[in-house]
Formats: sequence, C-alpha cells, structure tokens
Amino acid sequence: MFSSERGTLRDVFYRAWAKHSRGEALEGVETLVVQIARQHPEYHSLLDDPDNSRERDYLPDSGDPNPFLHMAMHIAIEEQITTDQPRGIREHYRRLLARHPDPHTVQHRMMDCLGETVWQTTRGGQAPDEAGYLACLERLSVGPGR
Repeated sequence: MFSSERGTLRDVFYRAWAKHSRGEALEGVETLVVQIARQHPEYHSLLDDPDNSRERDYLPDSGDPNPFLHMAMHIAIEEQITTDQPRGIREHYRRLLARHPDPHTVQHRMMDCLGETVWQTTRGGQAPDEAGYLACLERLSVGPGR
C-alpha cells in the first residue's frame, strides 16, 4: 500500500475509486481505500480526475493538506487497529471511542500522534518510536474531554 513512489501510491487510490464509480468489484486494499475516500467527499473530484492531480505537489508551506497522505494515514491507522500493531493500539482506539464516539474523528486525533511519529522517524533516520506513539495516544485517551 505504501510506496516511496508518489505516483504508484496515488494510482492505488485512482484505480480503486474508478472501480467503485463503475460499480466493479473491489479487491484487497481497494475496499479500504474506497471506504476512506467515501468519508472524504472533498476529495472525490480529485479522485475523479487523475490527469489533473497525479503530479500535483502538496507542500507544507502551501497550506493545502495532502489528500493522499491524509487518506493513507487513515488506512495505516485502520490496519494498525485491525492487527493491534503496535501492540496496545486497539485498546487506545477503544478508549478514545468511549470519549469521542465518531470513529472518523478519533482517527483524526490519532493522526496527530502518527504524524509526529513519522516525522520524528524521517528526521532521525531511525525506526519508528512505538512507545512514543503509544504514549501520545495515551495522552489523548486520558486528556481533556470532548
């Protein structure tokens, strides 16, 4: 699912969305891609027009969030919860759902921790700090309420 080649990753999204739009059967990760894309109607026109968005840069200083990164982070969190990797993330998710009953909102909160972990990993050139990631999720699950 995650490729260092931007175009390859984006093609996964375009292909899954096109199959969904044509009513074709989805395979493997395509089901999850479409599930996430359906939760983001603001990205539908982008997914419908790959020729105009395939090569677009989404730079942090432009102010435009990267829709592909955003959806990929949702997918990563879904897969982490499903496999409970890192171990304990499923319990953090369950506790966050008890505080914020909308799964999509909970994943957005979790993305802050995931994003920080990924940033630290790329900046430091080391393996992801799973303990730090889980500690961040712990702070979310016991922090201020709704």
